[in-house]
Amino acid sequence: MKIFARLGMTTAAICLASAAAAETKWVMASGYPEDSFFTKTIRTFIEEVETKSNGELTIDLRPNDELIKLDAIRRAVQTGQVQLGEIRFGVYGNEDPMFTLDSVPNVANDYDEARLLMEASKPWFEEKFADSGMRVLSYMPWPGQGFFTNFEVTDGSEFEGVKLRIYSPATQRMGELLGFQATILPFAEVPQAFSTGLIEALFTSAQTGTDIQGWDYSDYFTYTGSMHNKNGIIINERALQQLDPELQEVVITAGENATETAWKLSQEAADEQIKNLEEHGMTTSDASPELQEKMAEIGEQMMEEWKKDASPEGIEVLDNYLASKE
Repeated sequence: MKIFARLGMTTAAICLASAAAAETKWVMASGYPEDSFFTKTIRTFIEEVETKSNGELTIDLRPNDELIKLDAIRRAVQTGQVQLGEIRFGVYGNEDPMFTLDSVPNVANDYDEARLLMEASKPWFEEKFADSGMRVLSYMPWPGQGFFTNFEVTDGSEFEGVKLRIYSPATQRMGELLGFQATILPFAEVPQAFSTGLIEALFTSAQTGTDIQGWDYSDYFTYTGSMHNKNGIIINERALQQLDPELQEVVITAGENATETAWKLSQEAADEQIKNLEEHGMTTSDASPELQEKMAEIGEQMMEEWKKDASPEGIEVLDNYLASKE
């Protein structure tokens, strides 16, 4: 009986060891706080992965720059420091103009146009990230943009010489054309930059304004729409391929579903966060026709500049997108 007992204990131990070995634990880095719709989208993605994998794959999300700064996340995923990460495509505009096509003012003015641009851009992003050993699992659109200022905005003449924080080379160019002194700064550095006088205004979404409590630094939010930039969930391809095929499919499908979740939450956040700014004492308004006309003129100029720098593949993406709008 003792022999059988020992055999039973040994078999149980082997089973437990096999079960433990079957479990895979990943780490994911993000730059946004828990109440951001981006983070909520990621939490939904993680819940789907863990549920449909029956706990075989778990993901430890480190949001709000807790583990890795936002601008360093892509490199961390590429090197395998973390398996997954959230990035903002626009910050890589110096590498290729395609990263900032959706940052050109008035190219995609609303969510419908932003979705068409996303679909036209997918093949380019798939190839670009595959060349670096990564894959884009999900595309997450920002709400439309606007200006956070301490002064009322009429026709945009008030912008001359004002220190503006922007987030990409494309929005830096836009800011300069509007007369600002534009500076690219990471999201997490915005509050300190305001307190030290490095910046005096923001061009961003109401969501970001809420994330950094923009009412502490600004009195007005002037909504222009203008563009719907994208974030993305990216994965290290080697880590993905190490999973069983069934688990790979779970992750890929969850990423596709996260795109739909992000589109829905982004549109809800667009309205909710503007109301939130108002509840915290800010004056919000749509841009005047004069300012919108100026933004449209700048958008046309920037598009011509974008075309001069873009590759044939990038021009093809733009042409396909414009054709899809007809």
